Amino acid sequence: MNIDATDRRILQATAGGLPLTPHPFAEIARWLDLTEAEVMDRMARMQAAGVIRRIALAPNHYALGMVANGMSVWDVADDRAAGLGAQVGALPFVSHCYLRPRSLPDWPYNLFAMIHGTSRPEVETKRGQIARLLGPACRAQDILYSTRILKKTGMRLAEGG
Repeated sequence: MNIDATDRRILQATAGGLPLTPHPFAEIARWLDLTEAEVMDRMARMQAAGVIRRIALAPNHYALGMVANGMSVWDVADDRAAGLGAQVGALPFVSHCYLRPRSLPDWPYNLFAMIHGTSRPEVETKRGQIARLLGPACRAQDILYSTRILKKTGMRLAEGG
């Protein structure tokens, strides 16, 4: 799909997130001198084409009291990883879950799941739930706890790009 100048303007206007108003697409349309329907249609078309992966809420976990955050890593049998990963990703306390190639011999893990909680003991309890779900398909596991907050931003388009 080729994106035109109007699509680029929409992407630039939404790169920092949608406006927090009851009708965010109408607000974007107002900024860009478009109709709300045109903004929504173009965004839907870009999403269907894979230009936009998703439109989602990205909460600040720390502001919500979720101050213990750990990236759990799992060495899961390759023939079971996709199916089990989907189950792990569906858990309400996992914000994102994905498969990655192993980097042997130092890094045997292929399944990653971000767990959020109000304390490390709570996160460890949740990690135990994942371990039980994975069962014997999991050969090893670890967790990497967040130690600081990094700024999260959406994709940015270069000016004129």
